[in-house]
Amino acid sequence: MTTVLIADDQPLQRFGFRMLLESQDDMTVLGEAAGGSEAVRMATELHPDVVLMDVRMPGLDGIEATRRIAAAGDRTRVLIMTTFDLDEYAYAGLRAGASGFLVKDAQPEELLAGIRAVATGDAVVAPSLTRRLLDAYVHHLPTGASTEATVPEDPRLASLTDREREILTVIGKGWTNTEIATRLHLAESTVKTHVGRVLAKTGSRDRIQAVILAYDTKLVQPS
Repeated sequence: MTTVLIADDQPLQRFGFRMLLESQDDMTVLGEAAGGSEAVRMATELHPDVVLMDVRMPGLDGIEATRRIAAAGDRTRVLIMTTFDLDEYAYAGLRAGASGFLVKDAQPEELLAGIRAVATGDAVVAPSLTRRLLDAYVHHLPTGASTEATVPEDPRLASLTDREREILTVIGKGWTNTEIATRLHLAESTVKTHVGRVLAKTGSRDRIQAVILAYDTKLVQPS
């Protein structure tokens, strides 16, 4: 059973989400939050599998709420709801630790599929779209403009083998497992093993966070 917390400041929106989710045999709604602070508190208390998070809420917004939930290190994953699929809110939500995002006018079956995917550890957003987001908003990175100066290597890369570093790089470029297998002449099962090790060694919650890591560590440069 997938447990969900709905975080949205619009009562009618929350009601609609609840009605949809509770019509499913494999989902249950643990609660509803009308603001970001309430969402963080309820996520800490209830430990839902997924938080369905609106980005625009009074007080603590959905981005900061997502960051705090992700930083807690719990199993709870966040699915961001945005207005546009390539807007800055989607970018900020992914960087804050969300496992994906959907636009608010997504079809019911898309929303349900997204929640199920996030609950099982998959990312809702394709890595290629994640890369387009990063290319569009990379100037918001806290490190500022790129420089030729040598910077210390990120410690998250230290334990990676040469092959795993190569895999992380191509994940950052948006390649799927099938593309990695074909282009690097590997069995797809081998690719899955490498990807799993990369995520575990770097502490990446999912493939999306691995794409962001590849950008942050300069393994991948904006197009």
